Amino acid sequence: MWVELICGLIVYRLLKRYLYEDDDLLDLDTSHSSALFAVAKRLEQLYYGSKVYVGLQIPDADLGSRQNVDIVLVTKGEALVISVMDVSGFISIDKNGNWVCTGGSSNKTKCLPDPTVETKRLVPILEAYLEQRGVVLPEGYLSSKVICPNPKFSAIHSDVFPPEVITYDQWTQLKPEQKSLLSGWIKGAFHSAKKKMQESLNEKLCSTLSTAPMWDRLELKGNKYVLGEFMEFKGKQDDLQALINIRRSKVSRLIVQKISMFGFAHSRILVLYSPRDYRNEGASSSEWKEVTVRSSTEVVFHPQNSTKVRKYKLSSISSMSLSA
Repeated sequence: MWVELICGLIVYRLLKRYLYEDDDLLDLDTSHSSALFAVAKRLEQLYYGSKVYVGLQIPDADLGSRQNVDIVLVTKGEALVISVMDVSGFISIDKNGNWVCTGGSSNKTKCLPDPTVETKRLVPILEAYLEQRGVVLPEGYLSSKVICPNPKFSAIHSDVFPPEVITYDQWTQLKPEQKSLLSGWIKGAFHSAKKKMQESLNEKLCSTLSTAPMWDRLELKGNKYVLGEFMEFKGKQDDLQALINIRRSKVSRLIVQKISMFGFAHSRILVLYSPRDYRNEGASSSEWKEVTVRSSTEVVFHPQNSTKVRKYKLSSISSMSLSA
């Protein structure tokens, strides 16, 4: 009997490790996503009044699939498709334009396809999607950049990197008034009529991008993020019943707050959620609803670029946003 119990426990742990990820291994899923949001936050600081959209999934009519777009930045004068290369080590470019990364966290040499080629490829795909939704951009309005935000990124012969690449050193030197690396299409002040046309175009562009397909996102404790697909909740039956209304067709966002009950700290948690309003972005504070569930309740989530489904305890989550 004891042999069967021990064997069963071993099989259970192996299956759990294979199918799901423990919370202490979150870095495997959060590294790239957290880098995207860190870059997005700094872009908003660099460009006052800009809009940043993270984790888009733009439909590609030619391929019949969705293409991942790390970031789209919309400023007063242009829009940029941005790919974030969170790579570390000594980076050089070979004769074919590939990036050769030596050292870094893996202490191995690896070769990466030229990221500027892939990022440029996304520009006409996004333009076609926008045009399909009634937003026609002037020629040259939408361009591309590759940002390398990892402090352990060391460029070998940085002068050979194409102008579309912003190395870590260049990234840290950018200031709010310095737009030469990320801007360059429109110079000088707008005439009144032209300024109104520009504002109207930006309004349409931002409205369209805000309703474009996106990855679901988890914000975890410690300012970590995971992009991917929300699948379901796991837990006790009464908790699942309390959370039954939290589904993407009805809810756009939820926030998790820790509370104490019956003298046991954090034994239960308060979940606030906002009913989805397809007419407006988000919901007012008066529209937030709440449920209380066990802190052991879990979110089943499939991270972007991962072959495994993960489970995250609600107590480790700050918020979750669900794409329409």
